[in-house]
Amino acid sequence: MHLVEPTDGELRAALRDGSDGVAILLHDDVAALRYALAVAHLFPYVPIVATVFDRTVADELKRLLPQCDVTSPADLAAPALAGPCLDPLNLAVQRNGRQIRAVRAGRDTPYAQEWQQHRPRLRRRLKHVAGQLRPHDAGARLLLIGLFGILAVLVGDWSWLVGHGHAPAEAFFDAARVVATVGPATAAEDASGYQIMSGAAMLATLVFSALFTAGVIERMLGPKLIGLIGPRTLPRSGHVIVVGMGQVGMRLCVELRRLGVPVVGVERDPHTSTARLARSLGIPVMTGHGGDRAVLERLRLTHARALAAVGSDDLDNIAVAIAAHGVAPGTRVVIRAGEHEAIAETRSLLPMGTIRDVTSLAAVYVLARLRGEPVTAVVAHRHGICVQTDEETFVPWPLTSRERCPHTGGSLPSAQSAPQAEHARRG
Repeated sequence: MHLVEPTDGELRAALRDGSDGVAILLHDDVAALRYALAVAHLFPYVPIVATVFDRTVADELKRLLPQCDVTSPADLAAPALAGPCLDPLNLAVQRNGRQIRAVRAGRDTPYAQEWQQHRPRLRRRLKHVAGQLRPHDAGARLLLIGLFGILAVLVGDWSWLVGHGHAPAEAFFDAARVVATVGPATAAEDASGYQIMSGAAMLATLVFSALFTAGVIERMLGPKLIGLIGPRTLPRSGHVIVVGMGQVGMRLCVELRRLGVPVVGVERDPHTSTARLARSLGIPVMTGHGGDRAVLERLRLTHARALAAVGSDDLDNIAVAIAAHGVAPGTRVVIRAGEHEAIAETRSLLPMGTIRDVTSLAAVYVLARLRGEPVTAVVAHRHGICVQTDEETFVPWPLTSRERCPHTGGSLPSAQSAPQAEHARRG
């Protein structure tokens, strides 16, 4: 029985005859929390599977309702998306404390094995240091041009005075006065030459100060999703570009960071809640469209380890994948799918990359938990999906095709047998 935004009366009427389980599948965490509490109030012992993105709300809901299994499609799909981003042979990458296990494709079912990063930590830190003070937009470029211009004037004037016999402290004082456009306090030996130089330096400082001020104002008024120094600077190489900073993109970025992989996100709207969350977690996010060539080039796609197109619109993900192939044909591309038939059509025309059906992964997990299976994870294997019951066991799980589901607007064929109709209804 499928209910769309039911009232309390409709919910009570639906559960009156008894139910084996309730699945609460909503994008709104507050609404999911409210329905979970309502179901638990009406029938305290019925098993519940609810999708909640916020970790704090999810943990609290688990504490309040022990019969409720709380997860989200983003949590379920993040390991399956992160795996092929790191290695094309990985179906998924799972982290348990400090241990990292890679799920690989077997002949019949997947298998898990220990996986380690081969990139030296020192080299990763040196590349992070090299990425500091790297301009990523016009405002940052103006700020750095103004800053380095002022420093160049200061160092140049100080070097002139020291070279003409002035003490370093006295030379610094006079150079600072020139940068402040109030003129030097003392005269150099070559008075006429120094006057011309200091006058030109003061005029140049006016220009550099204006550029620096404009850059500072731009940084103060903008969303500041990318830093000039610190952890939110743009990585230079070996990184993963995540296009689409929704719930799935956010979880993927967090998973990659936990695995020690530098990551940068791309989001059109810098004011989304997940973009603000990324800022608090130290994840750089560039504002723009992931299908723009200029954006991909600024993100150094040719030096990236992989690109993950995980937006909520499958057609946008296809456009991003095609643009990425045009800019860097050798870069791995991982695509989120599951909402549009164009994915299957496009996959038959060109090798876009690794495709993960997030909707099917979530559906398999929810169905398995409602049936009482001890499922810990789900992975895509060849053209199907397997559930993981423990660290070593993977079991294939068949899923009803979408056109046979009565809730999508279509009708069941009249010639179906009763068991087939019941299977389609449950799917």
